Amino acid sequence: MVENKKIKIGLIGLGTVGSGVVKVLTGFPEIEIKKIAVKNINKKRNIENLDTSILCDNPFDIVNDPEIDIVVEVIGGTDPAYELLVTAVKNGKHIVTANKELLAKKGEPLFKLAKENNVSILYEAAIAGGIPIIMPIKTTLAGNKINKIEAILNGTTNYILTKMEKDGVSYEQVLKEAQELGYAETDPTGDVEGYDSAYKIATLATIALNQRVDINKIYREGITKISANDMQFAKELGYKIKLIALAKLTEDNKADVRVHPMLVPLKEGLASINGVTNSVVLDGFPVGRVMMAGPGAGEFPTASSVVGDILIIARSMGSGRPLPMMECHHEVTAQQISIEETVNKYYISVTAVNTPGVIGALGEIFGRHNISLASVLQKGIDKENTAQIVIITEFSKESNLNSAINELKNNPNIVRVNNLIRVME
Repeated sequence: MVENKKIKIGLIGLGTVGSGVVKVLTGFPEIEIKKIAVKNINKKRNIENLDTSILCDNPFDIVNDPEIDIVVEVIGGTDPAYELLVTAVKNGKHIVTANKELLAKKGEPLFKLAKENNVSILYEAAIAGGIPIIMPIKTTLAGNKINKIEAILNGTTNYILTKMEKDGVSYEQVLKEAQELGYAETDPTGDVEGYDSAYKIATLATIALNQRVDINKIYREGITKISANDMQFAKELGYKIKLIALAKLTEDNKADVRVHPMLVPLKEGLASINGVTNSVVLDGFPVGRVMMAGPGAGEFPTASSVVGDILIIARSMGSGRPLPMMECHHEVTAQQISIEETVNKYYISVTAVNTPGVIGALGEIFGRHNISLASVLQKGIDKENTAQIVIITEFSKESNLNSAINELKNNPNIVRVNNLIRVME
């Protein structure tokens, strides 16, 4: 940092994260918040001794202010965030952002522009909240070839699944409770349908696999189809159900990147990540398997990462080209495989007519599609003379599995296919 010179920042957004940033920065007198852009200047803020004279309602006043060194963006979304940050970069300002959607959709042109204008963009808070993951991958883990990422990147869905598993209740019941407690939004689509996790894994996979991943080619499936029965059956089979963001390299160096529920073996560390906690597991050489866990959202955990990025930039200013190791170096666009090409183990729950030979018939159907069964669990007979049958397969190609499921749906002894969930290796 330039000696005896305060670094001036402009903050765009004063919601939960923005408020946390202001509160934390009071402990760093070398940083001055010059302006804060908000939607409503007159709104009462839960920030002690806030200087309301620095509030403005036009964020372009911040990105065009020649005295501001660092623009901190915590409003989310791509519009107007992208235009604001492009303007800031062209004006020679460094960027700190917590905006996972912006990075996933507009990261490539934004990082290219930053390089052309000799400024830094840091975004630790955009991936796993308070968990440091981007800087470790770029620095201390830089000597590794990361082959796989398995992560829980959304606290809302993890909270819902944890409560469903512990209390044996439905998704709908837990979602209502999560909304009342403030863990889930009034419109929870971004979380429960996997969009949030997909944005995060797009950027994380790009960095860790060293290939640029296209958000539009990431398979995404949420948790809305998970039932209390699925939770119970998984438990009996030695698993927990989690929403997993997965990214790995195939043997021919293609990228397999997706977000969907998975049965996680109880022996795996991710099975023990409960509530709103997030976790990232990296598998690479030579380090092996590394797991990081902690708060993935919230006022102070996210502010921790944002302020950390501010200080990194501030303390490198005046020393030539800032933070070259944090620049985007991804010249290769990943060749991403479709979900149909993936190979997985599967959990399949079906309701079948209670008739002799039905389990054998299931085995024959799967066999015709080159799928071997690892285990079969049959539950009690109900008053309609049907039984719940739960199957765990061996590894098989998704396209083969889908063909088998289509045949099951046309079999007169199969009342319905209740669910299909992939199983973690």
